[in-house]
Amino acid sequence: MADTALVPPTDGIRLPDRRVDAEHDTAGHPAPGTDAPRFRTLGLIVVFVTQLMLVVDASIVNVALPDIQKALGFSPVGLSWVVTAYALAFAGLMLLSGKVGSMIGAKRALIIGTVVFIVASAAGGLAPTAEVLVAARVVQGIGAAIAAPSTLVLLMANTAPGRQRNRAMALFVLAAGSGGAIGLILGGVLTTGFGWEWVMFVNVPVGILIVAGALLFLRETARERARLDVGGAIASTVGMVALVYAFTTAATAGWDDPVALASFGVALVALALLVPIERRHRSPVVPLQLFTGPRNAAPLVAMLLVPGGMFAFFYFITLFTQQVLHYSPLQTGLALLPFVVTLVVVSQVVPRVLPRIGEWIVGAVGLGLLAGGLLWLSTLDAHDTFVTGILGPILVMGAGAGMTFAPVTAVVMDRAPEEHLSAASSVLQAMQQLGGSIGVAALTTVFVSVTAGSGETGGVAAAVFGGAAFVFIGFVLFAIWGSRVRADTGRETPPGH
Repeated sequence: MADTALVPPTDGIRLPDRRVDAEHDTAGHPAPGTDAPRFRTLGLIVVFVTQLMLVVDASIVNVALPDIQKALGFSPVGLSWVVTAYALAFAGLMLLSGKVGSMIGAKRALIIGTVVFIVASAAGGLAPTAEVLVAARVVQGIGAAIAAPSTLVLLMANTAPGRQRNRAMALFVLAAGSGGAIGLILGGVLTTGFGWEWVMFVNVPVGILIVAGALLFLRETARERARLDVGGAIASTVGMVALVYAFTTAATAGWDDPVALASFGVALVALALLVPIERRHRSPVVPLQLFTGPRNAAPLVAMLLVPGGMFAFFYFITLFTQQVLHYSPLQTGLALLPFVVTLVVVSQVVPRVLPRIGEWIVGAVGLGLLAGGLLWLSTLDAHDTFVTGILGPILVMGAGAGMTFAPVTAVVMDRAPEEHLSAASSVLQAMQQLGGSIGVAALTTVFVSVTAGSGETGGVAAAVFGGAAFVFIGFVLFAIWGSRVRADTGRETPPGH
């Protein structure tokens, strides 16, 4: 990484100040004789691969579930915990881990989280019983929660606003946006060719490379000098775990299930207590400034709603291809390749147009394309094939995803106070995890109710239509309160400027 001097923070992580950057001139270009470009590139690759590994792991296991059930004797209900255990630990600890990361340093947090993730992955692949595998998934989620908030912090802290950050953000979004589809493809290949254990073992060599790369090419960020917000840590963790568990339980047991209702109650109480706790603390786990007014809150809420639609898309398109088109797991994964390819191509174009058009317009157009692609996909019927019913919509969605996440994420992170950058990263990613749980739970209810009267294809179409509604609301929020990030100051200008 470039030897960039960081402005000493008063109570948190600060972005690099180019005025005190010894390796760059006033225009932000590397000074003669430095190795900044090489180290910056390698360090950012570490960040991208980390993000990709964590996102892939959320979906790679899904394809292997039937084989896991046969090998370890899971009951149908118990099998769902292979997915749920990871999601609960990951989303539940995200807010707390972001604060801890700011206190110990983002690089250190990334390394610790990745090591925990590696050990848990190895244990999961070697698991002799169902109970051991579920426990390993919990520890995997803990490791992911520790590492994940550091990825955006390290990206923001080591890039300058403008073209450089736009390119880095596009690659970061490429990892995040394509990870779900890549996980399904890779899961099918590994399960078919090597056995279900390799959906766990594959993380070990990748994680080792991440740790080595972080040690060699990433510089540590400044640490926050503050006491841990214990009350906020407890309230945020309990609230997030209870909320994700409630939505997950409701998706399988129904919205009137006593356990789901009790979990919603616990989440409501914990999150309500979080507000006065954070208002009084000088260094809160969840800074309330991130939600002050619609200008700050709207992009975050949009990033809650968009994964609600996207997670549901991956879930229900898998049901359609396997149960209606009778695809194998590998064929199902490969069917999503056009989405990934389009996402890759568009995400490489976005950094070139952002300086001219701005985050507000590009993000709004991307959200509109995502909503439109989902709406098109909701017209599926039982006579459709992959070409007639799926290919066109997922190409539009791939283009929309490639245009959406980088500008919306840039606006969210740029609006965050510099001393709360790590907290903003953890809140953003927690919102995405929570949004996925909400989307799958709510739209599973739609799927079940419509399937009872109109068949499985009708249920999938209705659920995807609900996903389009999620994304459309996100589009409206960002179209009204989004903005352009100015490269010269890193601050935003209002829509239309």
